[in-house]
Amino acid sequence: MSNIQIGDHVIAHYKSGSYIAKVIEDRDPNYLVEVHAVEKHPMQGDLHNPGKTEGVFFHQRKALSHREKANVSKQAVKAFDGEVPAYEDSLQASIDKLKEKLKRRDSEFNDQALDQLESLEAQYFPNK
Repeated sequence: MSNIQIGDHVIAHYKSGSYIAKVIEDRDPNYLVEVHAVEKHPMQGDLHNPGKTEGVFFHQRKALSHREKANVSKQAVKAFDGEVPAYEDSLQASIDKLKEKLKRRDSEFNDQALDQLESLEAQYFPNK
């Protein structure tokens, strides 16, 4: 039994990203959440064919926007206890962390994912 209430901040795993979000509504079997920060940036590429670049559509996956709402399965939500960072700061930190992970291993997939991520970064922060 969950003790998550409307108005609580949670970690919500949505598609391949994770977000710090506020529970807005109980829509059994989901919660409607409002995004306040990015915990983990979504992975790039074809999630059904991880690590592959040939013969697949290599998706560019954006993070959910600040205050964007999403229906998230209750099973993919856990309580969050801590300070909610500023959205832009959390987005940049999540990008930096994913870039670091992708640079650890030289592969065609990682190179392509890094290119997509850098393209997204330029879209997110056009004045940098």
